[in-house]
Amino acid sequence: MFAFSYDKLMEPLEKKWIARVRKKIVSELEGKVLEIGAGTGANFPYYSRAKVESVVSLEPNPHMLDQAILKAKEVGLPVEFHQGMAEALPFNDGEFDTVVATLVLCSVSEPQKVFQEVRRVCKKGGKIVLFEHVRTESKSLAVLQDVLTPAWKRLCDGCHLNRDTGRYMKESGIRVVKEKKYLKGIFVEYEGLNPE
Repeated sequence: MFAFSYDKLMEPLEKKWIARVRKKIVSELEGKVLEIGAGTGANFPYYSRAKVESVVSLEPNPHMLDQAILKAKEVGLPVEFHQGMAEALPFNDGEFDTVVATLVLCSVSEPQKVFQEVRRVCKKGGKIVLFEHVRTESKSLAVLQDVLTPAWKRLCDGCHLNRDTGRYMKESGIRVVKEKKYLKGIFVEYEGLNPE
């Protein structure tokens, strides 16, 4: 149910500003790219502007994966699709120049393990690009996120409104070189480098 309603639920925010952020992020990707949690393929239309050699996609939800495959065909993007979990990436060490995830790390079950895997499959000196909603620095809004998260997780396929993704990224050893906040820090764009 969530997979089929996701695009409709997100449409107002996508039209208002998220699509612009996606377009900017994806257009700057390079080399062999791994997209974790491709969802319904919302990023796929923007790869035509990027300097990518190839795109590999991982998505755990089979219903979203079906929609992503259709989206890739619709926009003419060749994508190598895999179904699986980000905590156990089925790829070789140092296989990718760039790893990207947008609005997905809120729903993984073990974020620390995901970042270990991201570091493993990204080449040394490679780029890690994220756009995520996170626990805000506003105390009153953070309390609301904490209160809503248990019910929100059940309704929205495991999504945590209050996840501190930036902290997990930094603790993993990824060198964060860019952190751009939106909407009182509820959404954050991160760019990091996998240390040499």
